Amino acid sequence: MSNDAATAANATSTRITTQTGTDPTAEGPDTEPPALGLGISLPPADARAKTEGTFPYAADLWAEGLLWAAVLRSPHPHARILSIDTSAAVEMTGVQAVITHEDIPGETTYGRRVVDRPVFASDLVRHHGEPIAAVAADHPDTARLAAAAIAVEYEVLEPVTDPEKAFAAEPLHPDGNLIRHIPLQYGDPEATGEVVVEGLYRIGRQDPAPIGAEAGLAVPRPDGGVEIYTASTDPHTDRDLAAACFGLEPDRVKVVVTGVPGATGDREEPGFQLPLGLLALRTGCPVKLAATREESFLGHSHRHPTLLRYRHHADAEGRLVKVEAQILLDAGAYADSSSESLAAAVAFACGPYVVPHAFIEGWAVRTNNPPSGHVRGEGAMQVCAAYEGQMDKLAAKLGIDPAELRLRNALSTGDILPTGQTVTCPAPVAELLESVREFPLPALPKDSPEDDWLLPGGPEGAGEPGAVRRGVGYALGMVHMLGAEGADEVSTATVRVHDGIATVICAAVETGQGFSTLARQVVQETLGIEEVHVASVDTDQPPAGPATHGRHTWVSAGAVERAAKMVRTQLLQPLAHKFGMSTELLQIADGKITSYDGVLSTTVTEAMDGKELWATAQCRPHPTEPLDESGQGDAFVGLAFCAIRAVVDVDIELGSVRVVEMAIAQDVGRVLNPSQLATRIEAGITQGIGAALTENLRSARGLIRHPDLTGYALPTALDAPEIRIVKLVEERDVVAPFGAKPASAVPVVTSPAAVAAAVRSATGRPINRLPIRPQAAVAASNS
Repeated sequence: MSNDAATAANATSTRITTQTGTDPTAEGPDTEPPALGLGISLPPADARAKTEGTFPYAADLWAEGLLWAAVLRSPHPHARILSIDTSAAVEMTGVQAVITHEDIPGETTYGRRVVDRPVFASDLVRHHGEPIAAVAADHPDTARLAAAAIAVEYEVLEPVTDPEKAFAAEPLHPDGNLIRHIPLQYGDPEATGEVVVEGLYRIGRQDPAPIGAEAGLAVPRPDGGVEIYTASTDPHTDRDLAAACFGLEPDRVKVVVTGVPGATGDREEPGFQLPLGLLALRTGCPVKLAATREESFLGHSHRHPTLLRYRHHADAEGRLVKVEAQILLDAGAYADSSSESLAAAVAFACGPYVVPHAFIEGWAVRTNNPPSGHVRGEGAMQVCAAYEGQMDKLAAKLGIDPAELRLRNALSTGDILPTGQTVTCPAPVAELLESVREFPLPALPKDSPEDDWLLPGGPEGAGEPGAVRRGVGYALGMVHMLGAEGADEVSTATVRVHDGIATVICAAVETGQGFSTLARQVVQETLGIEEVHVASVDTDQPPAGPATHGRHTWVSAGAVERAAKMVRTQLLQPLAHKFGMSTELLQIADGKITSYDGVLSTTVTEAMDGKELWATAQCRPHPTEPLDESGQGDAFVGLAFCAIRAVVDVDIELGSVRVVEMAIAQDVGRVLNPSQLATRIEAGITQGIGAALTENLRSARGLIRHPDLTGYALPTALDAPEIRIVKLVEERDVVAPFGAKPASAVPVVTSPAAVAAAVRSATGRPINRLPIRPQAAVAASNS
């Protein structure tokens, strides 16, 4: 660490600890038996602490003189604010500060991607749960009571909740209701097929539902700045937003990343962080906020609800001729990642299939519904459910096996996407599908009382074994890697070696995707050093970007590899010079340095001879470009694919569904950590099953109904099926560091479509809505 960084790290006068007395950001060394390098199942360094429940998260933070924050949120989805009276809250015993929009010294709006969202609503409320004011008090209950005591006079307005009506509605925002429109045009608009199928599909609002709700701690600094301790997945962007809001220079705001309790979307929403910092600066005291689950549901972004209309044209042999589609994303009140989500939805609207002609029109619009934003597989998941539904319809109409129809149209390397971009990365789509197709099907359940738990609905279900039908369905999915449309995906990392210990300094946040473990493996393989630490993340380090789209596996781990190779060169050059050979003739393995001819043999520790070596490097993929006015352009760095076969049992009288097995074959490029990879795939499939069957954050006229984990049904261990990883295709992407591809997003994208296809197979019903309602799964003959 530089002297400047060390000084900044010690600038806070208040000592930050957790309730267990441990450092909330430090990660310990690898304590497992020696096993070095890529390709092994190195466990996470924090695995034991997380298993035992001693790993510190933001909600565990504590500081001397701590105050508690609470936020007043709007009970209306659309209203004009006539007045805000904070006097009753200010006069309450224990209350130290009450702030509204009038107390913001800097920018009053924010946004990680589009700056259009107010920190506190001032004149209009645009969604249920929008922040109005915040309170700091000496006890969390006092803070909540004070927030409730703030009197807000509203003029309730008619909410716009139907995205189709948003086009003609009065503007909900100064920027208008239309966020983006993409009219993709590829091929001949007059082309037609001998067979045509149409479909209308609706995808619900899935919540990222992190294991731990949002929490954070803001601590004022002696220099008039502030430090924010939170589970951010994009700390430098959050630092810049906070500095703009607080009216401070960025170097006077520091974001320190604490343990992240799960992240399948953005964390933490700046709307939770900004009031904390404002209150800390106002009071001069540390201020903590630990959101309830209801506040979490109201405050963060969700997956875009989507309406999709499709028309597929094919010839008599089932080969696709043309795809026409209209895609409408409900962005909620603010833009957030809607533009990026729409680009993915439009670009992948035809799926991993060869389509000579495509005409896709997509819109993202504002409504008064809950805000939508980045959730793993955004855009791609919604269209996958629709285009795979179309493929099933087409197969049924032509009398072709659904898997065979997909094989006839499968995309491969060298083919062209509807955006005009040539697929240059490995695209083993047909191989993936053939693998799951040939995998043995699970045995049928026995019709006996002791196996009642196998039935849909479980042991307490009311169904009869005779009403259960088994269905088998297939789906192919695709996602893009890294950012798109010209996003700068650079990351920076430093590797430092001293006394036989290596330290990685990189602002890539460990969100559960395994970056910290991968970074250790990269250094172990490159330098042969067993003990590798990964430093905690804060904004004193150079930026590494957000933890999305597998970017840390690619650019951040790539930066670590480059820095480690530079250190390797520093280590080997003196030896090579001494023995009169090139460094390329020396190799490092298992902590030893040897030459090709055996003349040189020494340990890494001996070669270091007490020296400290370090290097800093960057990794940046090749540039991309925005889609043009016709939806054309090389918008993506790379692509990843998978095939899933779902097997379900459906009670055709009750409509209850049990997922029996999910068999997956995935395009992974290279397996870097087998255990970690399997975990990511299994987690992605389980999240997808939730989107298929249970997860839907329902709202009525813009009001979220049951914003808790009782009303919002997450899949549990009892809902998780047997997950069979049939094949991992290791065809390395030559432009990617290590040749690896992201692992968890594409199973999320593909598994809902596979489950829907299996329920279609079992019931004969069209299944055009996710999550699947019980009434939709009742067989046609019983409805």
